[in-house]
Amino acid sequence: MQTLSARHVKIDEALRLGVESGWYAIKVSGTFVSGPHDSEVECLRKIDEIHPPLVKKKR
Repeated sequence: MQTLSARHVKIDEALRLGVESGWYAIKVSGTFVSGPHDSEVECLRKIDEIHPPLVKKKR
């Protein structure tokens, strides 16, 4: 499973990349998966929705 992380893209970088400024869920490779989101919390919520945290089973 691909690990996703939250990353903020500021206005100057957004203009260079041709995207809107905001929070994005990204792969380790730097590929945008979701966004832009208004806040880091909203972005992390989306990451949890895409890849729910693993729940360890008790033995």
